Amino acid sequence: MKMIKSLVLGSAAGLIAMTGAQAADLPVKAKAVEYVKVCSLYGAGFFFIPGTDTCIKLGGYLRIDTTFNGSGTQDNPAWNGDPGQMNRYRDYFSTRSRMAFTVDTRTATEYGVVRTFAQADFQFDTLGGSTYNPNSLSTTLGNNGNLLNSAGGGYTAVEFVFLQFAGFTFGKSASAYATPWQGYPGNNSSYLLGGQDTVTGVNNIQYTAQFGNGVSGTIGLDDPTVFNRTSIYNLATGGTSLATLNAVGTAAQNSYAGVQAPDVVGNIRIDQAWGLFQLSAAAHEVDASYNNLTGGLPNSLSEISGHPETKWGGSVMAALNIKNIPTGAGDDIKIDASYAKGDTKNVIATSAASPSFAMFSGSGVGYQSVGFGATTDAVYLPVSAGGDGSLHLTEAYGVRGAFNHNWDPYWSSSLFGSASWVSYDATAKAAYCAAYTASNKLTAANTSADFSCNPNYAVYQVGAITRWTPVKNLTFSAEVMYSRLDQNFAGTAVLTPAAPKPTAVYQFKDQDTVSFNVRAQRNF
Repeated sequence: MKMIKSLVLGSAAGLIAMTGAQAADLPVKAKAVEYVKVCSLYGAGFFFIPGTDTCIKLGGYLRIDTTFNGSGTQDNPAWNGDPGQMNRYRDYFSTRSRMAFTVDTRTATEYGVVRTFAQADFQFDTLGGSTYNPNSLSTTLGNNGNLLNSAGGGYTAVEFVFLQFAGFTFGKSASAYATPWQGYPGNNSSYLLGGQDTVTGVNNIQYTAQFGNGVSGTIGLDDPTVFNRTSIYNLATGGTSLATLNAVGTAAQNSYAGVQAPDVVGNIRIDQAWGLFQLSAAAHEVDASYNNLTGGLPNSLSEISGHPETKWGGSVMAALNIKNIPTGAGDDIKIDASYAKGDTKNVIATSAASPSFAMFSGSGVGYQSVGFGATTDAVYLPVSAGGDGSLHLTEAYGVRGAFNHNWDPYWSSSLFGSASWVSYDATAKAAYCAAYTASNKLTAANTSADFSCNPNYAVYQVGAITRWTPVKNLTFSAEVMYSRLDQNFAGTAVLTPAAPKPTAVYQFKDQDTVSFNVRAQRNF
């Protein structure tokens, strides 16, 4: 009996020991994995940053543009530089490959949504943009941006970087003056003139108020340094001022002074099912540097020579978008009209700087014909040079628009166009023409009997684009655009344009050009 009892107790003890050993060998229960959760509050593509209540969306696009017969990519017309001259340094085509990367974060708070947004463009362009002129590719020019596009190169461009909170926007974003379509009512081209364009962002502070029923209002302060200024011309000639205007009517240097005040901008907008209507206004400070300049640059007499009194210019714009038109589902019309005085950037606008124009073509009268137009915010002629010493603000008008049509879910087309006018008052015109005549040493002996000077000009553009979207977020498009410069000089003159053009007799004549752009784009 004792033996049996010992065996039972021994077996029980062994089983208990084995069970304890097996339990010790079992793995400890792992901490639960925190998987990424979809955030449906702000639309498709958002997810929660693990461990936070902030939603984030990563996106962007990859785009390849090739422009033929242009001054650069994205359908930039051949309206200045070597392409405008039609010389052998111009490139017949240019290409840009870009990947845009966007980061959008949003967090719900008791004050509303806190949002941050940033876009960086990684891109590589044709070396020189549209020219192989040694002057454009010279390493002696200092920080030459053209040289970034050498083999294995490229660069990063910053578009939007902003923060939004409680109706305020801080940072680099679209101006409060802008329409939702910016300079793109239906076009791919970044060079459709006739109105504003801050599509790549401008440093600003703005506040938007929602009044209900689709009515909103926005007011803001824009930094004008990069985007909202064109040029001021000091039209003094002779002495230390030297020649002011070159053969194509532009000044060697910009006579703007430093920024003293931001642009004050705003809009009132109505968004409804039928479309959108918006009124925008801007106030822009126009301040010149000094009266005495050497080729537009300061000298030892500049500070004591005085300067014109600062003036305020501005611009206004009306914009209309009509949806649900009877031509088809998703079709619409977009149009905006602008007027500016001393704020020409809001009419002669591109996604980059405002261009001045210098175009050449054949002539049956002289060596060639030339047409040009100077884009300025103001001109002045100091009292010491025989003028009134005041800034004369340049006026500009513009209208542009597009009809956008969907043929089916895969094909769409747009017809677009614009018209822009730039004009100088009588005093400015007289001072400009006197400076042009003196700078280029024009006399009765080297001009025709019918020669006349008038710096006013207009630019007309019309174009069409067709897009094919074989699968979602992948689009191939082809765009053609005609641009015409309507200048107001007349007759002929002996001129010395920039090399390689020779000193010869040139006929003043309206000019035109046709550019063509193809694009492949994948959004993600």
